[in-house]
Amino acid sequence: MNFGILGSGSWGTALAKVLTDNGQTIYWFNRNRKAIDHLMLRKHSAHYLTAAYFDVHQLKLTTDAAEVIAQSDCIVIAIPSAYVEATLEPLDKNAFEGKKIVSAVKGILPSQTLLLNDYLKNKFGVALQDYFTVLGPCHAEEVAAEKLSYLTFSGIDEMTTHHIAQYFKTDYLNTIENNDIFGVQYAAVLKNIYAVGAGMAHGLDYGDNFLSVLIANSADEMAGFLKMAGIKNVEVGHIHNRNHNYASSVYLGDLLVTCYSLFSRNRTFGNMIGKGYSVKSAQIEMSMVAEGYNASKSMHIINQTVKADMPIADMVYEVLWEGVDVKEAFGKIEPYLV
Repeated sequence: MNFGILGSGSWGTALAKVLTDNGQTIYWFNRNRKAIDHLMLRKHSAHYLTAAYFDVHQLKLTTDAAEVIAQSDCIVIAIPSAYVEATLEPLDKNAFEGKKIVSAVKGILPSQTLLLNDYLKNKFGVALQDYFTVLGPCHAEEVAAEKLSYLTFSGIDEMTTHHIAQYFKTDYLNTIENNDIFGVQYAAVLKNIYAVGAGMAHGLDYGDNFLSVLIANSADEMAGFLKMAGIKNVEVGHIHNRNHNYASSVYLGDLLVTCYSLFSRNRTFGNMIGKGYSVKSAQIEMSMVAEGYNASKSMHIINQTVKADMPIADMVYEVLWEGVDVKEAFGKIEPYLV
């Protein structure tokens, strides 16, 4: 199977490292010609995971996304959700015909409030059986440093899901498989929102005791949304049933690491908001995308239909999008936490 990667940020770079470590030659889209030239010359990215070095003979680098797709059997999309459409819109409507798509996008496309699979179906006719996700608690920095991590591959075609997952399995990366495409995507979106909230709490100088309560309530809120949205895989106590275990890595595990880790962009973004930064100032200073910002608005819109009880996610939305004072917002939510 020939792999192509769309996206050259931290996560795209980490996944490129995994595939090339396994001996794969990959087609890799980078919209910046200078970044490609630097990678070919220096053997590492100029901006992302600069300590990760590549055998450049394994890299087919191009600024043409259509070329990557045409040359690949399986395309990994690792573009921040806010920029997916700008990258894919110019493509021919049949560009993905006969291809397998692996989404590494931990967000909802904000302009249309759609999961990536829905966008690809509407725009390019990609069938759900040709769509897979790779998600879980895997900060790119730790993957690049070869610290043991776990990735969950989801797809309704279980045989192909297993086949794809094997290309990513290394001595520092374990792969898990399930068929919960929608559940893992919604969990990945929601954990970013809750991580922004956790960062806000840290910025407001709440302690670890409160933070643990906030995250525990966030986990319960996430599970409640998934149930209300029709997701079946919201159970605990079934550790060896990977399709029906909400307490496993791709659900609860990803929530925990995104809320606690210093590598978390969303936690960092929320921390700045808690310390008094405006949204715009925080975005400029970070210079990287915090998916939880747009996700908070998208999930607010989606939940108008689902109607799950989501006071923590609503609080994050109100602070980021309606200008509610962050300290006042936390003061109002404190009595509702259990």
